Amino acid sequence: MILTAMNNKTPKAIKGYWSNGRFVKPEEIALEEAGPPSKTQLKAEADEKQALGEALLTLRADLMARLDLPDKLRDAIADAKKITNFEGKRRQMQFIGKLMRPLDPEPIREAINEQLNGSADLTLALHLAEQWRDKLIADDTALGDWLREYPGTDSQQLRALVRQARKDAKPEKPGEAPRHGKSYREIFQLVRQAMAQGPGEPEEPQA
Repeated sequence: MILTAMNNKTPKAIKGYWSNGRFVKPEEIALEEAGPPSKTQLKAEADEKQALGEALLTLRADLMARLDLPDKLRDAIADAKKITNFEGKRRQMQFIGKLMRPLDPEPIREAINEQLNGSADLTLALHLAEQWRDKLIADDTALGDWLREYPGTDSQQLRALVRQARKDAKPEKPGEAPRHGKSYREIFQLVRQAMAQGPGEPEEPQA
């Protein structure tokens, strides 16, 4: 009776099977059951790569240079840009789609998305520059913070731009929204340029 009570829980059966002396796991079974891609899947992949190939014709040169594309594909893209005949262009695009099939589409997708939306790094840099510009105009202590981080900045120029931007921002009539003039834009450009160059050493005074 005691043995029966202790063994009232039976272990769960482990799914799988032995093949050539090796136990095949459930996830491997699922892969085997899935089988090769269907005709629909293959057609969808081919269509996407055809579309990516067409998008490569409009990709910027700097983004194109980053891609590890075969020379044959690069030549085909260059030829397609020169073709004006509709039927000839269509056949050339089919050829480009064929050359695209063995390639990993992810780097190409990323390059196209960057051209359309901008890179994440660029978006962040622009956002940080906007934050610094707004802080410099709104808060006197921000100028000291900026100069400690970017000591190579022309402090006199930046102070003059901040003063002018504050003057420009004052509305002509009560209740009107603040205005943004030339100095407002120049502060942004100065900040962007300094951030792109990175923090530097303070300029030594000239003798």
